[in-house]
Amino acid sequence: MEDNLASRHPAGSTGRKRDAVHSTSADADTDTSTRRRLIGASLVASLGDGIYVPLTMLFVHALTGLSLTAIGAGLTLAGLCALAVMPVVGAVIDRFGAQRVVVASLLLRAAGFAAYPFAVSYPAFLGVALVVAVGMWASSPSQQAFIGEIAQGSGRDRLLAWDRSLRNAGMGAGSVVAAGLLALDGSTGFTAAAMALAALFVLAAALMARIPATRGNPVRRHGENPVPPQAKPEGYRQVLGDRPYLLITAANFLIAFGYTTQAMALPVFLTRDVGLPDALAGVVFAVNTVLVASLGVPAARLTLRGSRPRTAALGAAVFALSFAAFALLPQLVSGSGAMAAVLAVGVLYTVGELVHSGPAQSLSVQAAPDHLRGRYLSVYQLSWSLCRTVAPLLMGFLLEAGRWQLWTVLALLVLTGAAVLLRAERAFPAHATGTRPARRTCDGAAATGTRPSRTVPHSG
Repeated sequence: MEDNLASRHPAGSTGRKRDAVHSTSADADTDTSTRRRLIGASLVASLGDGIYVPLTMLFVHALTGLSLTAIGAGLTLAGLCALAVMPVVGAVIDRFGAQRVVVASLLLRAAGFAAYPFAVSYPAFLGVALVVAVGMWASSPSQQAFIGEIAQGSGRDRLLAWDRSLRNAGMGAGSVVAAGLLALDGSTGFTAAAMALAALFVLAAALMARIPATRGNPVRRHGENPVPPQAKPEGYRQVLGDRPYLLITAANFLIAFGYTTQAMALPVFLTRDVGLPDALAGVVFAVNTVLVASLGVPAARLTLRGSRPRTAALGAAVFALSFAAFALLPQLVSGSGAMAAVLAVGVLYTVGELVHSGPAQSLSVQAAPDHLRGRYLSVYQLSWSLCRTVAPLLMGFLLEAGRWQLWTVLALLVLTGAAVLLRAERAFPAHATGTRPARRTCDGAAATGTRPSRTVPHSG
């Protein structure tokens, strides 16, 4: 759209044309620096997450000396409290801008990790754990909302894809560092890790703070709903009244169980039911991380060419197929062939993730109106947070029930989520689903096969 600015000026406005060309070039330079800083901040932050997440219990135990039971209870309590803060985070994003919330979430984690070595009492541990949990839960909706502010259309999709791939790469690299920490004696390595984590998140915050934010009303393509300057956001009343968006949030809650199973249930299943050695149980996770990090952007380019809800539903169907294969593995393979079969099913699982993740994330961002994007994405984030809260209990129960029960329930959950996505598709406008807008005939009627557009309500 910027390339057409010059043609909109009256003929003979040579100076204006020159100014427009110069402005376009400057905007292109700004976009390049913005992408680099965003990518750098995402990579640094995900490296820190990769170090912390796999070693959370050991990390806190080594630094505080508290029992594992007390740590587990405290982390759960902190997570639930942070979950309750999410609606406030959404309102703050819409009020002060996503960039400030991203920076604040990174600094919160930096402060929390720097304080962990001094949290020797249980109340102090709970306070630090809450600070870290709020920072972690707030980072996802604020980061996606920020990408929604600085990019539009396909450019927004590309940035989301890069952010997703780099986070996987950083998590993978961080997990390697975390594995090295296990070889260190005493708490020295964990204390050094706490300081290193604090430094990483400060660096990520500094990179994010240097990005020139775009606030206000960004340029919109044809078919997108403009926000009247005099409109007052209805807040969460509008979000909770947006039935199509709540449908895709519910669908994501169901499909999210497919993501959580890899870390929570798959290692137990592979060692107990398939008979793999403990040392090989993490190979599937490693292969998944490498494939998602390396193929995330190319896969996003392919999957975002069609309808986002339909493609995300297809990814969920591939998830279900991989779960069916996992359920059959103990009956069909054993011995030396088990590892090859597990890797094959693991690759199929990864294909489902690559097909689903890009369109689903883009749909959640593109379907949110600009003036309430923070609130919308905070509600969407609750689908992930609630799933991660419920999943340990559900998966523990299903693993105890037998070899196939877990995978059958997971397949049913993700297939139900796929059906909900398809049901919600027709209620969204073309720019949200990624389909072409309806063509109009001479009498103004829509051409055959197009979808009705949803009108996002605004208060006057």
